[in-house]
This record gives sequence, structure tokens and C-alpha cells, in this order.
Amino acid sequence: MVNPTALLTARVRAQDGPGCELVQDGFLAEPVSAWTSLAFVVAGVVVLVRARREGHRAHDADTSDHRPSARPHPLAGYAALVAAVGIGSFVQHGPDPVWSDLAHDLPLLVVLAYVGADAAADLTGRRPAWWWWAGPTLALVPLILLAPRAGDLAQVGVAVVAVALTVRRAVIRPRQRRRIATALALLAVGGTVGTLSRAGWPLCDPSSPLQGHAVWHVLAATALVVLAPTIGLSSHPPPRARR
Repeated sequence: MVNPTALLTARVRAQDGPGCELVQDGFLAEPVSAWTSLAFVVAGVVVLVRARREGHRAHDADTSDHRPSARPHPLAGYAALVAAVGIGSFVQHGPDPVWSDLAHDLPLLVVLAYVGADAAADLTGRRPAWWWWAGPTLALVPLILLAPRAGDLAQVGVAVVAVALTVRRAVIRPRQRRRIATALALLAVGGTVGTLSRAGWPLCDPSSPLQGHAVWHVLAATALVVLAPTIGLSSHPPPRARR
């Protein structure tokens, strides 16, 4: 039987958070959301392994120079950031220390800024500099700490810009359109399910083992894996449009 007091606590807490999962005593406050957060860690590992495999294939195909490249693969940083999203989310949904908001929001903000900066570099034909994504992220840290609601809105703004730039990238990269469309569709479905699962919304059931926010974790992590091959395309000129 569900403890009515715990259920009420879960609903109150859900008003301030993304989900409505029943809050548990112990190390994991929201077990389902905590464990599914690790989908981002798995996604980061998958991206890194695939990038290394592609790097080895490219190296084997290049018979003119067998020296290893000193330049790090652009997906290495991306993979690390994606994994960091999972760690930060696990911290918030698990032990939930006082600094959990920063642990959760900062990696997600960095990933959004990174994707947007990479798309902007592709659109302008330039290599992205680290400050393209680090600058906006650092500028928003005080907002996340001092005004969490405003920080959430700022993240939405960064997400909108990143999506717009990525859609524009699909225009100049016809071969990447299906991949980008698939990634955005996964994010859209995950975001819809997550939103409808907030406290007071139709899909919210605090005692259910199937949580909408957990679904968001899995679909968002999958979308980042699908999107990964588009990262770093600024080093390759886009195909010329047919006249």
C-alpha cells in the first residue's frame, strides 16, 4: 500500500521538478528516474566507441600517411558531455544534494551550447572555438544558481537556438536530413511524454514504475546518439547545391 503522506510529498515535490515519481527514503530519491539517467552515460560510451571505430577505418583507408593524428576527434568531447548529462541527472534524482540543480542543469546546457556551436560552425564554414559554447554556458551559471526558474527559461532559449541551427544544418547537408529529423522526432516525443507526466498532467502517476520523465531520459539519450555523426561536419565542406 502506498503511504498517503509520501504520495502527497511526491506531488508537492513534483511541482518544483520535472517529474512526479514517488520520492523514496534512502540514497535514491527517485529510483526510476535515477537509473534511467544512466542512459546518457551509455549513450556517451556508444558515441565514443563508434567514433573510435570510424577513426580506425579512416586510418586504415589512408595509405599515404600512417602517422596517428594529434588532433582529438570532435566526438570525444561530445561523448564526454553526453555522459556528464547522465551523471548530473543521476545526482539530482538520486542523493539530491543542495548543489544538484547545478549538477543537472550545467551538463545539459553545455551539450545544447556545444551542438548549437558546432552547427553554427558548419553553417559559416569555420571550425568551432571552445568559447563558442563555453562562453554562453559560463554566463548562465549565476542565473542557474541564483534564479533557477529563470535559468530553466534560459536553457529553453539555448535549446531553441540549437534546434534552429541544427535544422538549418539539415538544409545544407541533405545526407544528414533523415538523421537530424529522427533525432528531433525522438526529442519531440520524449519532451511531450515528459511534459504530460508532470504533476497535475494526465500521465502523472507517482506510484507507477513507468515514469514519463524516465521515458524522456531514454529517448533524449537515443536522440543524442543518432545526432552524433553530424558533429564535426564543419571540417567537411557541404555539397554544392544543384543548379
